[in-house]
This record gives sequence, structure tokens and C-alpha cells, in this order.
Amino acid sequence: MLTRQRHHVDLEAGWLRLDPGESKNGEGRMFPITPELKAVLKAQLERTRSFELATGQVVPWLFHREGKPIRDFRWAWEKACSLAGISRIPHDFRRTAVRNLERAGVPRSAAMAMVGHQTEPIYRRYAIADEVMLREGAEKLAALHQANADAPRKVIPLSGREVQA
Repeated sequence: MLTRQRHHVDLEAGWLRLDPGESKNGEGRMFPITPELKAVLKAQLERTRSFELATGQVVPWLFHREGKPIRDFRWAWEKACSLAGISRIPHDFRRTAVRNLERAGVPRSAAMAMVGHQTEPIYRRYAIADEVMLREGAEKLAALHQANADAPRKVIPLSGREVQA
């Protein structure tokens, strides 16, 4: 996000763009903007417009510090994690994104395109099943068993006659 400029965002169409050469694998990609992300980006664009009007500067960056591009956020990240009492690295967000895409039932091909994974083995490294996913799996299995137990059964005797149970 640090390198994103306003021209990379199309709020009306709902896309955030990475140009070819900007991603780890060198390929460009389009990321669909969720309603929550749209609200964040819209608010940021409004803050930038206010800053531009107040200072007379033109700021191309989506996120900036006083009109200058943000080069590093490690100190701010470490402070935020410390205040929250957690230990996370920014790369954890990619793992969380994959897990959330899996939970949401997004087709794997779409999820891989969204996070930029080109191969299944790499994607699977990030698709880690956590306790919540295991519980959800157990709940779905229990619901299936209950639905099967409640369903009327048709018993077909070997003699070929049909009997309703």
C-alpha cells in the first residue's frame, strides 16, 4: 500500500491496481475493493484533498506523511503491536487474508489471484487451518449428520418392493 498512488484506485469500479513490475512475481493484478476498504480509501482520499487545499501541494500518494511518501512503517508497527499487547509481522496479514478467503468459500483460483500466489503449493503454505476453521468444519459436519438423520428414508428391499420408512 505504501507505493499506491491515487491513479491506482478506482472507487467507482471497485478496484485497486498493482501495475506489472510492482509485485514480487512481476505480474500486475487487480484487487477488488470490499465495502470496508472502500470506506477507508475514501476517507484517506478526503484527508489528502484537505491537506492539498491547506498546503497548496499536490500529493499523488494514497498514504503519506505530510505529503511525502511513507518509506517505512516498522517503528509505528512495532509501537502499535506493543500497545495492543500482540506480536505480529506484517506478512501475517497475507496468511490471514488466505484464511479469510478460504472461510468465505472464495474459489481457490480467485483467492490465489487476489493474494498473488501462482502455484498451489505456495498457496497451501498460507492456507493454514486454525481452531476456528476446525470448529466450523465440525459444525458443518454435525449439521450434515442432523439433516441426514431428519430426512425421510426410502428402504428398497432386495425383493424389489418399495417400502416407506
